[in-house]
Amino acid sequence: MGKFKVKETKSKNGYVFNLTANNGEIIGVSEVYTTKAACLKGIESVRNFAPKAKVEDQTAGGSATNPKFEIFLDKAGEFRFRLKASNGEIILASEGYKVKASCKNGIESVVKNSLDSEVVEVE
Repeated sequence: MGKFKVKETKSKNGYVFNLTANNGEIIGVSEVYTTKAACLKGIESVRNFAPKAKVEDQTAGGSATNPKFEIFLDKAGEFRFRLKASNGEIILASEGYKVKASCKNGIESVVKNSLDSEVVEVE
């Protein structure tokens, strides 16, 4: 299984987490949280919402209600996804993908890895 890797930001003003696959590749990154407790709550939100989130493909005119994964094109023309909680807050965002199929695979990986992945602290 993957891991939720929690670390303090370089500027020491907050905490972030990365969800990694079992091969160590980063699947998604969080926003910056002001406290470690809030960061851990963000991980619980991913675990809670990812398995039941619908997919809204904004590149194809799709629409879905929160919680949802949004697929979109960034300014560089790459596909990305973000996971939004039921309140609309972004709780996880992806890297850029050259093809949409890879972006969709990233979403599947989040769903698969979100439930059983351990939480580890890294420096």
